[in-house]
Amino acid sequence: MLSWRVFYETEKSFNLLRATKYMAVEWADLPPELLQTIAGKLTIHADYIRFRAVCVNWRSSSPTTPHHLPCQLPWLMLPHGPTTHHRGFFSLSADKVHFLRLPEASPRRRRCGSSHGWLAITDESPAIFLLNPLTRAKVLLPPLSSFSNVVAFNFYDVGREYTLRAPNGDTYTLNLKQMRDFFIKKVILSSSPSSDDNYIAFAILNQTGDLAFCKNGDQSWKFIEDAKSYYEDVIYCNGLFYAVNKLGEITVCDVHGPSPRVSLICTPPQIGGDMQYVVSSSEELLLITRYLDFEFVDYQFDNVYKTMEFRVYRLDLNGPKWERVMSLGDKMLFLGENSSLALSATDFPGCKGNCIYYTDDYSESNYDGIPGDNDLGVYDLEDGSIEPLPCYPRNSISQLRWPPPIWVTPNPY
Repeated sequence: MLSWRVFYETEKSFNLLRATKYMAVEWADLPPELLQTIAGKLTIHADYIRFRAVCVNWRSSSPTTPHHLPCQLPWLMLPHGPTTHHRGFFSLSADKVHFLRLPEASPRRRRCGSSHGWLAITDESPAIFLLNPLTRAKVLLPPLSSFSNVVAFNFYDVGREYTLRAPNGDTYTLNLKQMRDFFIKKVILSSSPSSDDNYIAFAILNQTGDLAFCKNGDQSWKFIEDAKSYYEDVIYCNGLFYAVNKLGEITVCDVHGPSPRVSLICTPPQIGGDMQYVVSSSEELLLITRYLDFEFVDYQFDNVYKTMEFRVYRLDLNGPKWERVMSLGDKMLFLGENSSLALSATDFPGCKGNCIYYTDDYSESNYDGIPGDNDLGVYDLEDGSIEPLPCYPRNSISQLRWPPPIWVTPNPY
C-alpha cells in the first residue's frame, strides 16, 4: 500500500502530466525521468521500498540503494525478544515492535554503541565486532587485548585474564566479564562499513574517558595522546571527531592522516549536571547536559537514579562559549549509547519536536554502582515534562533491565 508521501508526490506529478502532453498516460507507464524525480524526493526508506514495489517500471527507474536518503528515524532496540535469539526493535513512527532474529546480540554480549545502523558489540573474549541488525553483516574490529594499556591477556588465568596499566603506572587485573562490561564506554563510526571502506571506529574508554581509534585494516587501537581525559560523548561531523568532557570542553580530532591532529575549543567550564552529550544540528554544535537524581522505588526496595532535566546549549565561537537554548523548534534529539543525533520531527509522523528522546547509558563504574531502572523517556524542553516511551512504561517491573535499550538507525544496506 502506498503511503501518503509516495501518493502525494506521484499524484502531483501525474496531474501535471495529464495537464500537459501526457494526456493518456497510465501510472505504470510514467516516463523514467519523472519516476527518478519522484523517487529522489522521498526521504523515508519505507516509502522508497513501497515506491519500488508498485510495478516493474517504477522499480527499474529507481536505484536499488537510495544513497540520497537522509538519516532515518532510529528504532529502539529492546532488551528482550520472544526467544534468546530474537530482539525487539520499536519503531516510533509505526508504533510497533519488529522482532529480528539476532543471535549475535545475545544477552551474554554487550553493545557499546550504535552508529550508521551498526552496533558495536563486545563479549567475554577479546573480540570487538560491528553488527548490522537488519542484514546481520558483521565486521571485526581490533580486539580488546590490542589496546596499549592492556599489557597482558591470558585466557587460562581464570578470573584475572586481563592485566592493565593504570595512568599512574600501577597494574591491575580484570576478568572477562568486567572487561566486556566496563572497559569501553562508547564506540561510534565515521561512516557505514557497507558503503565506505575508509570508515574509522572511535572509542571512549570507561573510568578514564580516554580516546582511541582504529581504521579499517588496523590490527590495534591507537590512543589520542594529546587529548585530555574524562570524555563523555563523541560525534563525527564534516570529517572530524568532536569529543566533549565532563566540563563541556570540546576536543576536535582529525585522524585521517598518519598521526592524529588535535585542537581544543576552550569554553568556560560547565558546572553542574551529571552527563554531557554533543550533537550536530543545522550546522551548529549543541551541548546537552543531563541532570540525574536518586529516588527510592518501592517495588525495587532500592535507591535508583532518574533523569530529572536536560539543558541545551549552542556553541558560540566568538567566545568561545556555550549559550543556553530554550527551544529546539521542530528538532528532536536522540541520546544514549548511540551516536548522538538530531532530526526534524516534521519529517517523521508520530514524533514531537522540541523534545529529547533518551535512553539509559549511565555508567555504574563511574557513579558508585547506583543501579538503574532503564531510565529512558521523552523530555519536553518546553515545560520540562517527561513522558514514557509507548513501548516502555516507567516503573514497569516486567521489563528486563539488561542490556538497557539503545537507539539504532535502521540501515538495510
